[in-house]
Amino acid sequence: MGDALTDEKARPAASEHEETAGEADGSDGDEVAGQVAAPVGREADGADTPDEADVAGRAAAPVAREEHDELTDNGDSLDDEVAGPAAAPVAREEHVEIADAEFRSAPRAERRRDDDRRGRRGGGDLDDAALARELLEAPELPEDIEYSDLDPDVRRELRSLPKSLAETVGKHLVAAGNLIDTDPEAALAHAKYAKTRASRIPIVREALGLVSYHAGRWQEALAELRAVRRMTHTDQHVAVIADAERALGRPERALDLAKEMQGHKLPRDVEIELKIVAAGARRDLGQVDAAVVSLQGDDLDPRKRDPWSARLFYAYADNLVAAGRDEEALRWFLHAAEADAEDETDAAERAAELANG
Repeated sequence: MGDALTDEKARPAASEHEETAGEADGSDGDEVAGQVAAPVGREADGADTPDEADVAGRAAAPVAREEHDELTDNGDSLDDEVAGPAAAPVAREEHVEIADAEFRSAPRAERRRDDDRRGRRGGGDLDDAALARELLEAPELPEDIEYSDLDPDVRRELRSLPKSLAETVGKHLVAAGNLIDTDPEAALAHAKYAKTRASRIPIVREALGLVSYHAGRWQEALAELRAVRRMTHTDQHVAVIADAERALGRPERALDLAKEMQGHKLPRDVEIELKIVAAGARRDLGQVDAAVVSLQGDDLDPRKRDPWSARLFYAYADNLVAAGRDEEALRWFLHAAEADAEDETDAAERAAELANG
């Protein structure tokens, strides 16, 4: 299972969009649009031209939500030459008190403030204090971890994140996958940290759910894998969800989920795994004979070598033992050992125990 998060099995995107600068300011699009100054070079019925001080003062005030406004002095129009600078749009300024050279430099300063705000809200580079906190909270990555070790399909799902964040999250997912068999608690720490940085990415929630399952954190596994199911509208992990229900002492829920999936088109490996879990749930309820019968079918053929054959043969043998049919169980444990090229089960040991009485 060490490759669970880095191979083709881990595929289950709402991207985290950056907040716009306008949202960071606390203003909506209409308010920003309202702050764009209306043209003031239109002619009015003859009058004296106001002095430049008056023009600068009035040009500095925000002109909000007016599409056709003429700035006049006692009904008189402004001179075109004076109106020129005042007609420039004033964007993202709530209280503008500048004119001419100061006015022209305002957008650059405002953009810098917007960039700072986006950084603090998570859309750009973090400031020093936030980065320091993040480094302290993050579990230490093993030295040999590389982002390129992550499965290409998983990397594609992380592309909605800023590049540096995607690489950080990806490295922690690689670490979780590498540690899942040898140090489940350390794997869990990496998966949890990845979720704190990218909780809206389904593959991240999937990773935490699978790591929690292998660490025996059944409730956490249920929460995360149910979330993935809602986010992706797929049943890829329905067997794991059912098995977690069984582990929590709720075999009825596992059986209900198996019944719910009847008639649904599931991947064959998921269908077989759900069948195995349902048989175990029946055995939990004392329905041992029913558990044995439920595993019979075309796939229960000792000549087959499908990816799920060893698991299916082993589950069948295990339920035969529960039913007191040891001789048959011995044969199927041997079939399972022969089909288990990856040594995923202890079928050979179980067969030896039965053979030795």
